[in-house]
This record gives sequence, structure tokens and C-alpha cells, in this order.
Amino acid sequence: MTKARGAPGAPVRVPVPGGEVSGLLRVPEHADILFLLGHGAGTGMRHPFLDAVAEALADRGVATLRYAFPYAEIGRRRPDSRSVLLRTVREAARVAGDLEPELPLIAGGKSMGGRMTSLAAADETLPGVRGLVFLGFPLHRPKDPSDARADHLHGLDLPMLFVQGTRDRLAGLERIRRVCRDLGERATLHVVEAADHGFGVTKSSGRTPGEVIPELAAVVAAWARGRMDRGPARRTGPRGEA
Repeated sequence: MTKARGAPGAPVRVPVPGGEVSGLLRVPEHADILFLLGHGAGTGMRHPFLDAVAEALADRGVATLRYAFPYAEIGRRRPDSRSVLLRTVREAARVAGDLEPELPLIAGGKSMGGRMTSLAAADETLPGVRGLVFLGFPLHRPKDPSDARADHLHGLDLPMLFVQGTRDRLAGLERIRRVCRDLGERATLHVVEAADHGFGVTKSSGRTPGEVIPELAAVVAAWARGRMDRGPARRTGPRGEA
């Protein structure tokens, strides 16, 4: 693969058991962070939301490597088994490090992509990953509130950024605030006013999608650079919202 700094995205291949999946590497000029970005369960790596996020991050000097999970690669709707999803995350992290070894690496993604990244990191260290970013952590099913999906996060020593909408039906705001408080200094929460799980906003809120995406990108870029300067996260002490 030829690296294309400043280009909209260069195709890459990520090896997975039984074959390969697609990836898109976008490295803007003067990039100083690489974000390994997994897609949500009902979307793919080329979803307009991820396209917009990658573009906004590129404008702020953050490179992205998006990748497809195997089920999305072949056009299936039902996600793969957890073991396949986690192996895909691990391979994508390895490829990210091989392609851009000089860029500090953060990892996560939209909904399922972020959650699977954290589960993979809880199982074993993801090579080179220095922080996790959740763009809408799916804490529970709609109308079935629970904190159980966050249990594995307590075993992680990585800093974590949670970006959550106030209307997210898969993560009640008070519940996600409690999760972040319990994680202490490792967790930072940024709340996006009037946003749902997909970061859509209503007309009545007075906000537009054109405002939300730059907000997400700015928060991720600032958090990542701050964490690279600060060093490893510690387990003790509460932390407020960003």
C-alpha cells in the first residue's frame, strides 16, 4: 500500500481469520495522533457519520484508520461472534502500528466498535494503544438499563474518553456519569447536548449536525494530545466532565 499523506483515504487490508477485511487510512499533513476507529453494529466503516468524523479529525491533525468487521465486509447485518470481533480489533491495532509507527495510537470507535475495542484491551494488551475513545458507549439496551457492559472497564489501566449525547437511549446520562466517576482519573466524560446515540440532534434543540461533528473532533483531538503529554492514567481519584 502507498501511504498518501493529506489524501482523503488510502485503502489498506487487515488480515482476519480466514481472509482479510478493508480499511481506510487517512493521514493529514502534520498528523501527530492516529485514531483506530471501529464502526457501529448497524453501519460500516464508510458510513457518512464516520466519513464526517474522519474529515473533521484530519482538519485537526488527527490521522484515522477505519476498518470493517468481517460481517460488514461481506454485507451481512448480524455481527460476528465476539471472538471474531475482538480478533479483528487486535489485528487492526497491529496494522495501525505497522503503517504509522511514529504516531501515538488511540483506539475505539462508534458504539459497538468502541465497546469491542475495550473488551479486546481488557483481554490482552493492544499493541501500542495509549488510550480509548468511545463515541457513544452502548452501556445497555434501550429500556433495559444496566451497568454490566462497563464491568470490564475497571480492569483497564488506559485513559478513556466517553463522548455521550444527552438523548442516548443506550446510555442513560446519569448511569454513564456514575460509570465515569467509578473509573476515577482514567475516565473523561464529554456530554453532547441534545444528541442521540447516533449524535443526531432535533431541530427544536437549535443545533445542527454541522455543529456536532466538529465538536466531537475537537474534543477527541484535545483529549488525545493532553493524554499524550500527561502520561499513564492512574486508578484513583474522581474526574469531572470535560
